Amino acid sequence: MSLPARLIEGYEAFRSGRLAAEQDRYRDLAEQGQSPEIMVIGCCDSRVSPEVIFDARPGELFVVRNVANLVPPYSPDGTYHGVSAALEFGVGALRVKHIVVLGHARCGGVRAFAEDRAPLSPGDFIGKWMSLIAPAADKLGPRGDAPPADYLARLEQASIINTLGNLLTFPGLRKLIERGSVALHGAYFAVATGELLMLDQQSGQFVPAASGAVRA
Repeated sequence: MSLPARLIEGYEAFRSGRLAAEQDRYRDLAEQGQSPEIMVIGCCDSRVSPEVIFDARPGELFVVRNVANLVPPYSPDGTYHGVSAALEFGVGALRVKHIVVLGHARCGGVRAFAEDRAPLSPGDFIGKWMSLIAPAADKLGPRGDAPPADYLARLEQASIINTLGNLLTFPGLRKLIERGSVALHGAYFAVATGELLMLDQQSGQFVPAASGAVRA
């Protein structure tokens, strides 16, 4: 079975456009390898592509995507840890200088957790995965009379902060952060408006990216 026609069309546009314009860059990346300074932990959501949001060139971002842009706490127990493995590679092999946790509005994973939806499968991989949000929800407290949309936005942002805390449970990464070799950042993308907010570490609030942009 061939690839979907949309992908073939997209590849043809890429080959005649961006690839032609950046062929030398691709050749250099192929020969010298990648050396991105920024790692982005984003959501699988098709509306929230880090490369598109940040207008990144090939080789600029090391991107890891999963449901709801989560990172489990450090747990070297011999089982499979895809996010932790990617983090280990980004920090240990690529030596990235920045790690950005990129959350977003209208996140289906966060909504599923908040609404305690029924499992999608007998194994319920998503339900288990989304339980990582529980500490953020506990800290946020009950929804009360807040409108559902407002509560979900607060939970989406609280989850970003919780994930940044989970990153600090990795001993090697924590040492690099304490030395100033690696910096952590939280970001939140509003799908409808395209607005990007960045977490202000001092206030704990998300502010427009123009006042807190990531700089290498």
